[in-house]
Amino acid sequence: MRRFSAFAIAREATRYHSGWERHWRSPTPKKKYDAIIVGAGGHGLATAWHLGKHYGITNVAIIEKGWLGGGNTGRNTTIIRSNYLQDPSAAIYEKSRSLYETMSQDLNYNVMFSPRGVIMLAQTHHEVRGYQRTAHANALQGVTTEWITPARVKELCPIMNIEGPRYPVLGGLWQARGGTARHDAVAWGYARACSDMGMDIIQQCEVTNVRTEGGKVVGVDTTKGAIDCDKLGMVVAGHASHLADMAGFRLPMESVALQALVSEPIKPCMDIVVMANTVHGYLSQSDKGEMVIGGGTDGFNNYTQRGSFHHVEETVRALNETFPILSRLKMLRQWGGIVDVTGDRSPILSKTPIEGVFVNCGWGTGGFKAIPGSGFAMAELMAKGASPLTDEFSMYRFREGKFIDESVAAGVAH
Repeated sequence: MRRFSAFAIAREATRYHSGWERHWRSPTPKKKYDAIIVGAGGHGLATAWHLGKHYGITNVAIIEKGWLGGGNTGRNTTIIRSNYLQDPSAAIYEKSRSLYETMSQDLNYNVMFSPRGVIMLAQTHHEVRGYQRTAHANALQGVTTEWITPARVKELCPIMNIEGPRYPVLGGLWQARGGTARHDAVAWGYARACSDMGMDIIQQCEVTNVRTEGGKVVGVDTTKGAIDCDKLGMVVAGHASHLADMAGFRLPMESVALQALVSEPIKPCMDIVVMANTVHGYLSQSDKGEMVIGGGTDGFNNYTQRGSFHHVEETVRALNETFPILSRLKMLRQWGGIVDVTGDRSPILSKTPIEGVFVNCGWGTGGFKAIPGSGFAMAELMAKGASPLTDEFSMYRFREGKFIDESVAAGVAH
C-alpha cells in the first residue's frame, strides 16, 4: 500500500487527489484462517496488527457485524492516561500510553495523538487520600504522575472555578503525558495496516455460532457462511457475554450504557483534559473546538447506544458549576456507548474453557486508552499462550478471589 508522506500529498494535489487507494480491502471470506478476531473495533484491529507485526501470523480474518470502528471505538471521549493504582493495571495502561506516542509513525497514519495532559480532580477529602495514594503507587511503578495543589490546577486550567460552590477543588492527580487521540483515525490506521499485511476485514458479517469439537474451537458460523479457524479471539466489548454463551461458557461481567455529548464549537479555551469524578463529568476540547463531555452510566443493564436526558441534565449542571463560562453553550449531539464492566472494574484478557478461544473484554470506561497495549498483550497471549501483561487479568481470578480493584481509578462512578 502506498505510504503517506509530504511528497505523496504534493503529488496527489497536482492530479486532484485522484490517485489515492482505498484504505482497506473488502474481500470475500476464505474457508479457513489461522486466526479469527471477532470485532473490528480498536482492540480487535490492534490485536490483528500485532499478530502480524510480531508473530508473522497474517492469515487472519477480522469479522465485524456492523461497520469498522462503529462500536465503542467511535463512541468514546478519546482520553488517554495510565494513572491507575494496581500494578497490573499500570503496566498495561502505561504500555498502551507509550505505544500511542509512536502509533502515527508505526502505522504511517496520523492518529492525531495530543499529549496535552490529564487532571483528575479531587473534590472530597476521600478523593484527596485516594489520588495521593495513586500518585505514590505510580512513583513505584515508574508511571510519571504528581499530586498538585488547587492553585496549580487553576494555573493549568484558568477557566475552572476551584471554589465550588458544592464541591471546591482540593487538588488533583496530574499526568502531563496523558492526552487524547482521534478515535476514528486509530481504527482506520490499524485497518489500513492490517489490510496491507494481507488480512481480511469482513464487515456486515455477524457471528451466529461458535463451533467446537472435543473442547477445541474449529470455526464460526456467520451471516456470510461458515468459516473455520485454529484460534478465535473474542474482542467485542459489551457483547462478549453473548459470544461466550455461543461458545458454551459464561463471563463475570455486565453491560451498561455510558453517556457522552459534545457542545457547539467555540474558540480554544482549554488545552488539557479534566476529569471530575465527584460531580460525575469529564471535559476536553476537540480540534474542531467542541467541548467533549463525558457523563455517567445508566443505573441498569442495557445495550442502548442512545443518550438519556437525566444524565445530560446531571452532568451539565455539575460541569457548569466547575466551568461557569460554558453555561450558555448549546449541545450539538449526544450518544451512549456500551461499556462492559467486571466486578473489580478491571479487564479480562484470558484463555477460556474452550481450547483455542481467547477473550478480551471488561475494559469498562478504559477501553480507548488501552487499545494499543491491549492489542499487544492479546496478540502475545494468542500467539504464545501466555503474556506477562495478561497473567493477572485471567477470567478465573474471580473464582480465585484475586481481584484487581480499580473502582477509584476508573474515572467515573460505575
